[in-house]
Amino acid sequence: MILTVTLNTALDITYRVRGLRPHASHRVSEVTERPGGKGLNVARVLAALGHEVTVTGFTGGSTGRSVQEQLARAHGVVDALVPVGGPTRRTIAVVDERTGDTTQLNEPGPTVTPAEWAAFQEVYEDLLPSMSAVALCGSLPPGVPVGAYAGLVRTAKAAGVPVLLDTSGEPLRRGVAARPDLIKPNAEELAELTGSHEPLRATQDARRRGARAVVTSLGRDGLLAVTPEGRWRATPPTHIHGNPTGAGDSAVAGLLSGLVEHLPWPDRLSRAVALSAATVRAPAAGEFDRAVYEELLTPVSVTAA
Repeated sequence: MILTVTLNTALDITYRVRGLRPHASHRVSEVTERPGGKGLNVARVLAALGHEVTVTGFTGGSTGRSVQEQLARAHGVVDALVPVGGPTRRTIAVVDERTGDTTQLNEPGPTVTPAEWAAFQEVYEDLLPSMSAVALCGSLPPGVPVGAYAGLVRTAKAAGVPVLLDTSGEPLRRGVAARPDLIKPNAEELAELTGSHEPLRATQDARRRGARAVVTSLGRDGLLAVTPEGRWRATPPTHIHGNPTGAGDSAVAGLLSGLVEHLPWPDRLSRAVALSAATVRAPAAGEFDRAVYEELLTPVSVTAA
């Protein structure tokens, strides 16, 4: 069983329009709703790959009920979300069908009280002994301490559970110092953490700051990994056009599934790149086009960095 933590869960709403123009009215051609937040996206991809997954974090209000109702219909996903008084946030993605560009609007999330944070920590500690790995994903809602991920990393390590951290800003800076097994920043998040815009130098620096392994997302150029076993670049064989929302979360699912399956690093990276590209062709985050995934898996190029 794999555990994903999404402290700032969301109801993801995706609108598709023919062309997005400022200061204009638009007819929406398609609307989709999905449980969202990075960890829930990771969980749905893991479940589609055949892994059993438990999800935890916070949920509240009518949007939270909608998230849980949809999770109840998701095969292979166990709901261990913790209730809060405030409503779960919504995220709005507007996809321009003409250009393929996506405009994202993210609400801040409910304010979590000290009692609610304490209740979550108890649930988290109780879940860990039955888990083979844990992913800590996404932003922190108001009220949650900025060092929350650092504490959750230490708790997982004390329980002997490998932990992947995927966040940004000060929560990432503090979380790295707690020595997670793996972090997966994108290039912008990595530059903010290290002050360097040269990917290899910055990735190596992030590892020196405490992470056992660092896998950096380079967008269309794939992934760069610096690990105790070696350094690799993994690139897709072709650029895929579509909606990139959730592509990074699918890469996390690929890395996490490879970890629990004890795959060599090149195979983990190939899976992560193929899943990420296949998600660009899917209608919403947390999903991937299986035909595209299977087509790209073998041609992904993994070379020493």
